[in-house]
Amino acid sequence: MRFVVLLRGVNVGGVRLVMSDLRSALTAAGYADVTTVLASGNVLLTADGDEASVRSDVEAVLRREFGYDAWVVVLTADRLAEVVAAYPWQTDEEVRHPYVIFSSDGRSTAELGALDGLDPAVERTAPGPHHVLFWEVVRGDTLGSVVGKASAKAAYKSTTTTRNLRTLRRLLA
Repeated sequence: MRFVVLLRGVNVGGVRLVMSDLRSALTAAGYADVTTVLASGNVLLTADGDEASVRSDVEAVLRREFGYDAWVVVLTADRLAEVVAAYPWQTDEEVRHPYVIFSSDGRSTAELGALDGLDPAVERTAPGPHHVLFWEVVRGDTLGSVVGKASAKAAYKSTTTTRNLRTLRRLLA
């Protein structure tokens, strides 16, 4: 089965991985057709098993081979296609960033989606399929927004990762 593996905090938060090394490590661990997209921890691979077993194994490979506390979100390519197709807003990407926040536990995105104090002129959220939270924010306001600040908290480090809709479309291409 084809899986999408989204690594949290790679090449943006202090953890530096060379994508060719990442591909080699996952191939050596028995995964097939390993491809990376961009340099921010987006991996496509083929494996037997389910999302939970791939997640557990990939995290173990990353910890062993690269020596960091690795957390990933794993979903099938079909599920990613469902998420992208369900994005609820038409977005002018020159004005607003369209994001999807992924969760490995479902609780995290539910909490982020229930945050109070969102300024609708700046950001908006909507729940999506497969434990995701759709989030759209004015360009330049991502880190200072309510959701941006909350999602950066340590409580969400091991369970969430965020991707721009454009990156997700590239993963499906």
